[in-house]
Formats: sequence, C-alpha cells, structure tokens
Amino acid sequence: MKRKIRLEFAYEGTHFHGFQRQSADRRTVQGELERVLSTLTGEAVNFYGSGRTDAGVHARAQVGHFETSSPIPVARWPFILNQHLPPDIIIHKAEAVDASFHARYDAKSKVYQYWMDRGDTPDLFLRRFTWHMRHPLDLAAMRKAARYLEGTHDFTTFSSAKTPLENRVRTLYSVQIEERCQNDAPLLVFSLHGNGFLYNMVRIIVGTLVDVGRGRIVPDAIPEMLAARDRTRAGITAPPQGLILWKVL
Repeated sequence: MKRKIRLEFAYEGTHFHGFQRQSADRRTVQGELERVLSTLTGEAVNFYGSGRTDAGVHARAQVGHFETSSPIPVARWPFILNQHLPPDIIIHKAEAVDASFHARYDAKSKVYQYWMDRGDTPDLFLRRFTWHMRHPLDLAAMRKAARYLEGTHDFTTFSSAKTPLENRVRTLYSVQIEERCQNDAPLLVFSLHGNGFLYNMVRIIVGTLVDVGRGRIVPDAIPEMLAARDRTRAGITAPPQGLILWKVL
C-alpha cells in the first residue's frame, strides 16, 4: 500500500537550473530528488513541490511530497535521503500525510526573502546569497513605495513578460524592508508574504524598490505602474542569488 510523505527541505540554488525537472542535461532540484527517491525505493517516484524557483534561487523551507510503497519508516527518511542527495539539498523533516494532501494546492501562502549586501566590498561568504549594492538608498522612500504594493492587485507590471498565467491577481499581505547584520556584513532584507507569486515577481519588485531608493522612480508612481499592467513600466529585475523561499504556510 502506498503512503504519501511530506518533506520539508532546503537547497542552495547556485548550481541548479531551477526547481522544476527539465531535460536530462539540466540539473534541477526536482530531478535530483526523483533520482534519489527512485533509487532508494526501486519505484518510479514523482516528486511535487509547493512551487517552482528559478535558476540560482534558494529555498530555506520548501515543501514537497511523494508517494511510495517503501517500508522505510517515515522518521528515517531525512537521515537516509541526506546520505544520498548532493550536499546542496538538505532534508529537514518528513511526515506521513493524508492521501488528499498536495504540496502545491494546499499551500495557503509563502514568504520570500531577498538579501542585499550593503557593505563597501562584497562579503566573500555571502556572495552566493546576496546582491551587492553599495549605492546610497533612500529607505524611507522605498518603504513608502512598498506600502502601495500591499493588498490585492493585478501584478502584470511586476511579472515577467514570459508569465504564462492569464490571471495575475495576487495578494501581498506584507512587504517589509529591514536592516540586519550577517557575518558582520550589513544587509538589507526584503520580506514579502503573499498568497502566491508570479514568474520573477519578487525580483522585479525588489529591483523596482531599489530604483526608488536610488531616486530613479518616485514612490507615488507605484499605483500607476500597477494600473498600467505593463512590465516596461517597472524597474530592473534583481539578480537571482539574493532570493530565498523562506517559508511555505
């Protein structure tokens, strides 16, 4: 009899072509998980995540599930998987769930963080997880602009033109910007909590807020940007390495 098992796991996205399985010559998180799970169980295992992350994007607490007839005790899965998976994927937790559970469709909301290194020189040990930005930034203006993004909006302007979805309405519960210190490096941390995110949405929002901070965009222009539903009206797309899927609720 098959059981459905939910995993909570982390990965460093630097050397992955994103989460979603692709061609055999492209290394992906889903592909690595399915390869190892299939080897351990002797079954053709399909693994489903709560969502996709792009190439170079990381996850601190991604959620996924798979089904198996393997007798391996649920509590042993993290230890066993961590012995066989590559070191840039770490399983934190495993639990048996009801057959109706689905990692993607049962996700109610997600939290993403974006880390920016504000030091005069890049921190060597944070370079894979931050965007180094030494230009002066007006944080008050950025926070004012962020308030306009909270709530329910059509985020077409803040999504890639490649986004395949027709419905681009999403709700952002909060967009916060805080100063923090990590390894003695000054960081600016963007935290976005929403019910769903479009392709490149967080990175475009961060890039736009940086343009606000640099005086290239005024905060009060955000409502007009949203209403325009035109990607060319928003700011730059922040690079992928600073983005982390922080939590799935």
